[in-house]
Amino acid sequence: MALIKAQAPALQFKAYDLFGFYSKPFNFLPPTQNKSFLVKPFVVEARAVARKESAKIRNRRIRKKFNGTPTKPRLSVFCSDKQLYAMLVDDQNKRCLFYGSTLQKSIRGDPPCTTIEAAERVGEELIKTCIDLNINEVSSYDLNGSSHGERVQAFEVSVSRHGFLPR
Repeated sequence: MALIKAQAPALQFKAYDLFGFYSKPFNFLPPTQNKSFLVKPFVVEARAVARKESAKIRNRRIRKKFNGTPTKPRLSVFCSDKQLYAMLVDDQNKRCLFYGSTLQKSIRGDPPCTTIEAAERVGEELIKTCIDLNINEVSSYDLNGSSHGERVQAFEVSVSRHGFLPR
């Protein structure tokens, strides 16, 4: 008995047999008669905003939520690199009830003091004005997107002694 080996031919597949379609190379350029057109590069720009712009955006969002009234005004504080500015704002009547800054000569005194001491005095002047206007509380405390520093902390300490800062 002789063993007969049956040899099967090798199976050969093409790519379109396995995946079900035959793909031709695709040309991404548009078919035109004249090949002298310009292709502009696709540029994606980041949407990151600067720190100052994001502070402005935060401030606008806060002002939409909290509005001051004549009996409960909004306390707005801005602290620049060297000075501190504070305002009591009545948003309904669009009036500023109090304005104080560390630049005012009445707050600085005759022998000039430091800006931290002047920030404390601004807080004390704010309290005096609130007592004169019969204001017992503040609707919101607006820092205008700026961070806490030594001047802002000195101002907050002098104002919070009388319980004007909201919790």
